[in-house]
Amino acid sequence: MKKSFTLLVLLSPLVCLVAQQTPSTKPRSLVLTHVTVIDTTGGPAKVDMTVVITGDRIAEIGKSRATRTPKNAEIVNGNSKFLIPGLWDMHVHWYDKDYLPLFIANGVTGTRQMYGVPMFQQWRKEIEAGQLLGPHMLIPSPIVDGPKPVWPGSIAVANASEGRQAVIQVKQGGADFVKVYSLLSRDAYFAIADESKKQGIPFEGHVPDSVTLEEASNAGQMTVEHLTGVLAACSSHEAELLKSAQETVAAIDTGQLPSVRFWGPEFRARQKLALETYSPQKAETVFGELKKNHTWQCPTLTVLRSMAYSDDPSFTNDPRLKYIPRDIVSSWNPKADPFLKDKTAEDWALSKKVFSKDLDIVGAMERAGVEILAGTDTLNPYCLPGFSLHDELGLLVQSGLTPMQALQAATRNPARFLGREKDLGTIATGKIADLVLLDANPLDDIGNTRKISAVVFGGKFYSRTSLDEMLAKIETLARRQSIGEVLLKTIQEQNVEAAIKQYHDLKTTQPTAYDFGESALSDLGERLEEMKRFKEALRIFELNSEENPSSYTYDSLGEACMTAGDRNCAMTSFKKALELSPSDTNATERLKKLDAAPE
Repeated sequence: MKKSFTLLVLLSPLVCLVAQQTPSTKPRSLVLTHVTVIDTTGGPAKVDMTVVITGDRIAEIGKSRATRTPKNAEIVNGNSKFLIPGLWDMHVHWYDKDYLPLFIANGVTGTRQMYGVPMFQQWRKEIEAGQLLGPHMLIPSPIVDGPKPVWPGSIAVANASEGRQAVIQVKQGGADFVKVYSLLSRDAYFAIADESKKQGIPFEGHVPDSVTLEEASNAGQMTVEHLTGVLAACSSHEAELLKSAQETVAAIDTGQLPSVRFWGPEFRARQKLALETYSPQKAETVFGELKKNHTWQCPTLTVLRSMAYSDDPSFTNDPRLKYIPRDIVSSWNPKADPFLKDKTAEDWALSKKVFSKDLDIVGAMERAGVEILAGTDTLNPYCLPGFSLHDELGLLVQSGLTPMQALQAATRNPARFLGREKDLGTIATGKIADLVLLDANPLDDIGNTRKISAVVFGGKFYSRTSLDEMLAKIETLARRQSIGEVLLKTIQEQNVEAAIKQYHDLKTTQPTAYDFGESALSDLGERLEEMKRFKEALRIFELNSEENPSSYTYDSLGEACMTAGDRNCAMTSFKKALELSPSDTNATERLKKLDAAPE
């Protein structure tokens, strides 16, 4: 006791001295004055307001004449400007961290990723620590699909037991939700639904072809993406459409049909029948169920339009493509898309009719009280990070939503969906200061959300000049030629070993001339796999893991090893992926299957 007292006495002068010398830790305030606040609660705009931000929170909101400005505050004159909450894109696929500032530059302060990969967890940590500029991020599981998944790297589930195990794995891996997909069987799907409830993790995504929309809604699926299952559910021939879809899934599972990617004669026939037999009365009943069950809709009209109008040259002439990596832009060209080459003029006409009906359906859903989220499906053709969220808002208004309702689909509604209304979604005291300052009123014209004067993200102010600098840097990045393009030519003309030597030579002598990044090599490896050049693809994935040793590259390498039939290589790669990221559910699942398979 005496020793402790003596120590306290000895420390007291030092404590006093530190207290006297340490400057105030109170963060400097940011004040937006004389601004019109559109808080997206649904109430009228509030004119001539002052918003005081301290740290990353809104400290005070009041009439400018009655609100005191803190000392030493950074003051921004918002006269003739309009303040809205930060926007959320609730359906995103983006895998290049260098381009994440595109979201912030467009006022998109939050995203829901829709295909989980291990590197997202690291990105989120870096963003939250202020080490990386990018939006808040909701992270899913990898896609959980049927035994022959649509997309490589998905968790393949053949039955109810495997469905339950997939849910347990992704929950242990730290995913925010389970992403379900189109080719799941009924047994697997309902097992996933039940296990998700037990594990306390949401499941979201596509309505599988094997179940109806109402069944998915009643099972507790939180969101429906791309209006999957909606047109069929509103048809007077729903049972016939369901049977046809189930037969297609069964044919894929048994190898009678290839794994189709949302096109083909069976898909076309169902679309045509659903369109011709749409029943407003049935739709009213279905929408009532969705409202009752709080089954959120994320229509992603941006990608639906892209799919319907890919033959429109305005897409390839979009000036915003200068901010997108060249290899991605090339892959978006409809002439390079193998899934579009067989589409006839009749097919294109049908696609456009379906999209027009999709617009009508979204408007009808809003009027019926169905909850809607704004999302784009970014990374699909001509769905651009950040920019396309504004396209989506315009399409929502075109479908029949008011500008306020469209804004709410990207602000208030995501906050409600996430259960974070205390922190996000509207402009109110105590909420996180994610805000967008506009030069014109979005309630007059939703297109005015593109007229961004400044962005506040986590209380930090980014002026128009700062945003333009972000865009300029990204434009410079995007202009670089992908090293993958160079290496592919060398592989075709010589061999893969010559290409690898070329990679090292160019990286040493011209380090800024090409995009040497992880994605460039990954895309090259995938391109070689599509060309059935599996051994060369494997060497490129090996190069990528050597140059960019992340769990993602080792995961991709493991997949390439499996494709090449090299079991030992696959096991070593997936084990390395798990060392780097213990939450890599794909690696965990692959190792279990490799262990179970006979050597």
